[in-house]
Amino acid sequence: MIDKKHIAAIGALAGPKGATTDPDIIAPHLVEWRDKYRGQTQLMVMPDKTETLADIVKYCNAHKIAIVPQGGNTGLVGGSLPGLGKCSEILVSLKRMNTVLSVDATDFSVVAEAGTPILDVQKAAQGHDRLFPLSLASEGSCTVGGTISTNAGGVHVGRYGSMRALTLGIEAVLPDGSIFNDLSPLRKNNTGYDLKQLLIGGEGTLGIITKATLKLVPAEVQTHTCWLAVDSPASALNLLSDARAKTGDRVSVIELIPDAGLKLVLKHIAGARNPLSSDSPWYALLEVASSSSDPALSDTVGTMLENWLFKGMITDGAIAQNEIQAKAMWGLRENMSAAQKHEGPSIKHDIAVPVASVPKFLDIAEETINAQYPGVKIIGFGHLGDGNIHYDIMPPAHEQPEDFMAKWESINRFVHDIVNTFEGSISAEHGIGSMKASDLAHYKDPTSLAMMHTIKKVLDPNKIMNPNCLFLNK
Repeated sequence: MIDKKHIAAIGALAGPKGATTDPDIIAPHLVEWRDKYRGQTQLMVMPDKTETLADIVKYCNAHKIAIVPQGGNTGLVGGSLPGLGKCSEILVSLKRMNTVLSVDATDFSVVAEAGTPILDVQKAAQGHDRLFPLSLASEGSCTVGGTISTNAGGVHVGRYGSMRALTLGIEAVLPDGSIFNDLSPLRKNNTGYDLKQLLIGGEGTLGIITKATLKLVPAEVQTHTCWLAVDSPASALNLLSDARAKTGDRVSVIELIPDAGLKLVLKHIAGARNPLSSDSPWYALLEVASSSSDPALSDTVGTMLENWLFKGMITDGAIAQNEIQAKAMWGLRENMSAAQKHEGPSIKHDIAVPVASVPKFLDIAEETINAQYPGVKIIGFGHLGDGNIHYDIMPPAHEQPEDFMAKWESINRFVHDIVNTFEGSISAEHGIGSMKASDLAHYKDPTSLAMMHTIKKVLDPNKIMNPNCLFLNK
């Protein structure tokens, strides 16, 4: 428990609208989206400017009071919830720091506060005929600070990169309360360590991001969205290679979707329908986009699909004829996780393997998992263009869900062992949080892990910054 005198002192630093101890106000910030974790805290602070947050962090560091930062609370690994470990933490919500501060169309950059929803950044860029290319299902809720802290990727990583590639500059409050200011939009700066990179993907363990300068790209003025039936992930991978060559590397997205996942969406999501007249074991959602008007691109895409059909690379396909049809296709992909919730719990994995290894991984993983856990339903879907697969395992029909979910750790270790044989990652875009801390300790290269511990010890000797995240709390 945190002493009441500290609660009062921190509340005074936060100001009249900057702190609350009301359980009803705090409660929505303590529940994870898929209900795996529920946090607890005595105090939530909501600073409206960096200097206020710096004063709060300085006080907390002096009195060794732990802090958990939170953006849009869309995380899935327990990384933004207080009260999950041995120590008591206050919750720092960035929701009041939610403004797009500037857009520089000439420089192709935007500056926004950490609590700004990604959708707001996208809209601000659109207003200047620019594109902020991070796109993910939670973009209306997830925030600038949260997506940087977890190095979020979304569907366009193959073309535009993850948040690590899209972040030009950062302002952050460090564990001692000092303010790190590197908001410059410089593309080249060869003056030593790129310190902001420590904060990108750091999950709030080295500091709290308060502002960021983000990279913009030319707006996509021409987009062709295609829903394609394929017989295997290997066939979908061949489509990606061919499409990149045929379109001048203008493939913006390729998503891999299994029939089992599509059927759940059609079953549980109102208005969802298969764009094709027949079923297929796998589908690919392919999007080709251009930042300039190119009448020939439409013909190129149409001819490409015809050739694929003739060669047997696809068994059927449809090209969206308007934005409504394109959104309907995207809805099938974006509702994959939501549809699963209607069926009950599942054991989820956010993994990545080299792009060329995706088909082999899916084959080997399905075979070995079914041998070890007969009757499970496997739904592996996601970003084929960067090798990030959301690999979800649902219980067998004969097993009670609660009994199956009790196997979470053993099944996770089994899947991650397979991923490790492919030199893959146990966390592609959701982060480590507290859920995967033991897995990180098990799979991470010992030298790399030792370097991470050293950096943490130097910057946060009192271990006040998100102490239950990334590392095992010893």
